[in-house]
This record gives sequence, C-alpha cells and structure tokens, in this order.
Amino acid sequence: MIATTTTGAITQVNALATHTALSVWSVASDFLIVLILLSIFFLFAWYVGRGPFVAVLLAFYSAYAVYVAFPYLSYLPSAPALTALLARIGLYMGLTFVFYVVLRRVVVSDFLDIGLFGLIALSFFAAAFLLALAYHIFPVASFYHFTPATGILFAPKSLFFWWFIAPAVGLFFLAR
Repeated sequence: MIATTTTGAITQVNALATHTALSVWSVASDFLIVLILLSIFFLFAWYVGRGPFVAVLLAFYSAYAVYVAFPYLSYLPSAPALTALLARIGLYMGLTFVFYVVLRRVVVSDFLDIGLFGLIALSFFAAAFLLALAYHIFPVASFYHFTPATGILFAPKSLFFWWFIAPAVGLFFLAR
C-alpha cells in the first residue's frame, strides 16, 4: 500500500515537472527568437559601428514604406506557405539592403553616440520591430504558430503601432 502511494506521488511530481518544463520551453522558444535577433543587432552595432546600426534601423522604415506601396506583390508566390513567406521576406530584406546602402552613406557615425544601455535597448526594439512585422505583415502565421504569451505582446493591432515606432522613439531618446 505504501509503495502504491509513493509511486502515485512520484508520478504526480513527474507529470507536474514535465508540464512545467514544456510550458517554460514553449514560452522560451519564441523569446529565443527575440534574443537571437537582439544579439545579432547588438554584435553588428558593436563591431561595425553605431552609424551603420542606425542606418539599418532607418532602412527598416524605408523598406517598409516601399514594401507596403509595392504594386507587384500579387506576382509573388502565394503557395506553398513557406515559399510565400520566403518570397515576401526576401523582398523586404532586399529593399532593406538597398536602403541600407543608401543610408549608410548619409549617416555619419563621427557625431553619433549611443551608450551600452542604449545599444541593448535599440537592439531589442529592432528585434521586436521585426517580430511585429512577422505577425502583421508577413504570412508567418500560416507557417509557424507563436505561443499565446508572444501573441499577447505582438498580435494586437494596437500594439503593432507601438512596436513599429519603438526603434524611432529609441533613437530619438538614446542617440546623441
């Protein structure tokens, strides 16, 4: 009888631990995307410089403006889901690269000062900006399903605006 009670208790603890670990992992996996993007932006700014980093942030906005007004989106593939996603992301990244090249010539890094905290914050804002674009602009939902915790932060249309302007506001307050 004692062995059955002990086995039942161990089974309950094991089930609770497994459920907790899976819940933590599902939330962490989506935020891992943000951490990876944040790291990429931070390392880019750290090694290449603050001026090129600001040019990337501004290129995101310029590319978005052209992407939204792009009259040939209907010619991009719409099926299968992965091909449609990669075509749209490829177009956006191509536009971002073109604007980065142009803006890199304009942004002068000699007069730009962004501290370590500002660099981390701007990297986070850039990562969140791209994740918000993934939620609202690119057909990511047909290919990858985010967790409800991530959905709370990025899915509402009202929050899209705030994630969209976060890098610009961050530049306004953190770049000197």
